[in-house]
Amino acid sequence: MRLRMLLPARADVAVMGRTPRRDLLAGLTVAIVALPLALGFGVSSGLGAEAGLATAVVAGALAALFGGSNLQVSGPTGAMTVVLVPIVAQYGPSGVLSVGLLAGLICVGLAVARAGRYMAYIPASVVEGFTLGIALVIGLQQVPNALGVAKPEGDRVLMVTWRAVQDFVQAPNWTAVALALSVAAVMLAGARLRPTVPFSIVAVIAATVVAQVFRLDAAAIGELPSGLPAPSLAFLDLSALGSLLAPAVAVASLAALESLLSAQVADGMTVGQRHDPDRELFGQGLANLAAPLFGGVPATGAIARTAVNVRSGASSRLAALTHAVILAVIVFSAAPLVSKIPLAALAGVLLATAVRMVEVGSLRAMARATRSDAVVLVLTALATLVLDLVYAVIIGLVVAGALALRAVAKQARLDQVDFRPDLPGGHSEEEHALLAEHIVAYRIDGPLFFAAAHCFLLELSEVADVRVVILRMSRVTTMDATGALVLKDAVEKLNRRGIAVMASGIRPGQRQVLDSVGALGLLRYEGREYATTPEAIGGARTHLQRAGLLPAISDQHARTTPQEPAR
Repeated sequence: MRLRMLLPARADVAVMGRTPRRDLLAGLTVAIVALPLALGFGVSSGLGAEAGLATAVVAGALAALFGGSNLQVSGPTGAMTVVLVPIVAQYGPSGVLSVGLLAGLICVGLAVARAGRYMAYIPASVVEGFTLGIALVIGLQQVPNALGVAKPEGDRVLMVTWRAVQDFVQAPNWTAVALALSVAAVMLAGARLRPTVPFSIVAVIAATVVAQVFRLDAAAIGELPSGLPAPSLAFLDLSALGSLLAPAVAVASLAALESLLSAQVADGMTVGQRHDPDRELFGQGLANLAAPLFGGVPATGAIARTAVNVRSGASSRLAALTHAVILAVIVFSAAPLVSKIPLAALAGVLLATAVRMVEVGSLRAMARATRSDAVVLVLTALATLVLDLVYAVIIGLVVAGALALRAVAKQARLDQVDFRPDLPGGHSEEEHALLAEHIVAYRIDGPLFFAAAHCFLLELSEVADVRVVILRMSRVTTMDATGALVLKDAVEKLNRRGIAVMASGIRPGQRQVLDSVGALGLLRYEGREYATTPEAIGGARTHLQRAGLLPAISDQHARTTPQEPAR
């Protein structure tokens, strides 16, 4: 039953027939934009341009059919390239293909487990931080091709970039630099002047023509196969699956994260479109299971191509399917022409893509929001650049969680309050003063959990020399085992000093945690737990009378009807 909910429904097919012309035109536009990106990301991954094209065709089609968004466009992405480079360096091309298969299985498992809903818990500062880090890494990865030098050995982008610069200084290739910068400049300027025109393909075609006519010294991407290879599992080494599990988890995490982010972006750009996160994970899982069989790299939802799809007027999955079909036609019919594209031109495409990934306005707003957001953003970006994306996200989430706990912990307060307004009956000033000598009331506000509990213990344990402490707990928003243990410890310390502790307003949801550590039984000792504050004050007065510190109840005011209960 659960698997059936993840499969395409008749409604998906019906939507595809509503505006076919608009969807076909949108698919054509996306394919024109996606072609140089697929080639470039394939080259950057280390598996070659043909791997990028295979991924765009196979993963793009399957994710469009089985995914949870009507507008999502999937394929090779810069973020995935960042993760794949060290995997290629360590395990080789066959290892990357095996990792893709395992990542696909993990994504399918996440979909069945309904993990898509947890995407909402990732802070925006983490997302902005690793997007900035990815943009920096993608830009640095293009330096060797943009400079026209062979890519140096290594998987650390900063070191590889530095070595490429050194090689360029020894033997400059100004032709490659000119091609890369020209393509990037055309794309960036064109995006400002005519956002609807696919300047990436225009710039790449122009650079290719110039390089061929003038026979410029700029290496091409190499020969492409005239068609997709037959499905094969020959690359799968079962003995190496154990060592590939950790990289597969990293790839699956990124595929899930980026795909769901991209689907959210598509929802935000439209009215009435809402993606199904679990179906999206299922579709990406199937896409990553199939792409390696045809020599493709792991795929994700592509934010830039999805945005182009939406802006081009797409309204159904037909647009993304059309994009995949057009790329397949190019693979089968125009591979010799595509193989003439200079590597420097593709480097220029990805340099411009990296620049356009950085939303300066969003970064400025995030940095100005709070100091914590700025810290998380910078740390995540630096970790992406220096370490890798998975570690960066983990670091970002840990730091964001720690700062959030710190902020929440600051909301916990222990305030001494005047109990006289809640004192049952009418009393003289002398009686009020006598009670105040022996009773102190505290109101606990906010969360009582591990991050705030110890400050609470320190403050409560230093109560002045009184005989009764009343804890008003109706404003405690949450409590964990640590908070309950600290409360129990404080009560025991006060009891050892001869101070009785009365509690009022304990919420039903907090009773279980208090009872599990024995704190509730301690508060119920001799009936010292009450529903309301007036009842707790009455219990405190009775306790003082039994101890001989207050005269027995004799006046009529002590037997009057209590005021409206206050918790």
